[in-house]
Amino acid sequence: MNNFRLIFAINGILLVFIGLAMLVPAAVDLAVGNRDWQVFLVSAAVSIFVGGGLFLSNRGSGLELGRRQAFLLTTAVWIILPATAALPFAFSEMNIPYTDAFFEAMSGLTTTGSTVLTGLDTAPPGILMWRALLQWTGGIGIIVTAIAIMPLLRIGGMQLFRMEASEATSEKALPRVADIVKAICYIYLVLSLICTLALWMTGMSLFDAITHAMTTISTGGFSTSDKSAGDFESPLVESIMVVFMIMGALPFLMYLHIVKGKPGSFLTDSQVRWFLSIVLIGILAITIWQIRHEGISFWVALRHATFNVTSIITGTGYATADYSRWGGFGTAAFFFFMFVGGCAGSASCSIKIFRIQILVETARCQLMQMIRPSAIYKPRYNGQPLAEETIGSVTSFVFLFLVIFALLTIALGLTGLDFLTAISSAATSITNVGPGLGDTVGPSGTFKSLSDPAKWLMSLGMLLGRLELFTVLVLFSRRFWQR
Repeated sequence: MNNFRLIFAINGILLVFIGLAMLVPAAVDLAVGNRDWQVFLVSAAVSIFVGGGLFLSNRGSGLELGRRQAFLLTTAVWIILPATAALPFAFSEMNIPYTDAFFEAMSGLTTTGSTVLTGLDTAPPGILMWRALLQWTGGIGIIVTAIAIMPLLRIGGMQLFRMEASEATSEKALPRVADIVKAICYIYLVLSLICTLALWMTGMSLFDAITHAMTTISTGGFSTSDKSAGDFESPLVESIMVVFMIMGALPFLMYLHIVKGKPGSFLTDSQVRWFLSIVLIGILAITIWQIRHEGISFWVALRHATFNVTSIITGTGYATADYSRWGGFGTAAFFFFMFVGGCAGSASCSIKIFRIQILVETARCQLMQMIRPSAIYKPRYNGQPLAEETIGSVTSFVFLFLVIFALLTIALGLTGLDFLTAISSAATSITNVGPGLGDTVGPSGTFKSLSDPAKWLMSLGMLLGRLELFTVLVLFSRRFWQR
């Protein structure tokens, strides 16, 4: 049934790529005289050797990748790469167990941002660079997956965006999907460079500017300080990061329209308007709450609300304040912000705006149908009628998302976690946001104190959330493996 040789070959190529990427933090550690450069070099050699062997022994299979192979390949990639990327963490001078190393690598590549590391301010620069690189590559990886693979696999309503891809591919300037992917990679790189330059010009060190640019545009959230973005205490830095967090959560296909002289595409896309509206409403609500109930001045409240609300809704996970201490409304609001997410075809995560739109539109039509039974109401998205298949896919996805979230919460509770820690840890892993709520896993804490079973459960949650659930769960179906 499955062309395993082709799957092995592609995984081999990606292992070689991840091994070559390890040479960057190796060079950083070598430049400052840190001995961890040897760990990165050996890990790179192992990754390149294994990956090269897989590719050379399985190349030339000559078969195309079908839908079943695509499901298996996508899941395999997002398990094998974190397992390999964990090696430098496990054998570095930080000397963390492999469970913690895998958790950190999975959190990095899925751009979740949850961490088990402490003492980041004095951590080896190679480790800090490696964390940023993982999120940067994971960000572009999920954008490519969302644009080129998930619409074909018809996962969670993503088939809706085959229309946008086909419209773009029909133009002479970008005739093939491969050209679209290449163009988006260039855009991702350019935005990363612009963000780096902007942060550097604020007075941030070049190293911090590079690492934070990579983890901002990817909506990842790994920082070089235990205080996260709050360590810089700079409104200018926070403003720049807010802009690029939002840019990372917008559909990257839309940037192609800007490049081709069609900037109005952003305004005509309903999910962009919904996303920006939800962010603004969230900022306004939290600002008013802080002023009225926390006794904070308007500008300080606006600054904290703008950065932290944007960070959580986009799934970045940076923090400049412990918002879990902002009272009952603040805690509840940030909990629900985790489930919003950005736009389809972005580096962001969670349920995503377009699914919320479709659910709201479907509910509206159902309500109108009850009021006027003789009338016909058809749910629409971006002015186009929605197919029943798309509505069913979105409904199934959201239902399964909430069921797995509930099961993950129960499973984490069985490991001994209190309710707030368990439910927020489950939420932050399946939504790929980063920090949870409370003293243990909140913005001022880490996931280090969690038990090994809890960390493996959260790693599974990160994988399921990043790959839109069905990509992984379909592999457990008996019919999937039948010819």
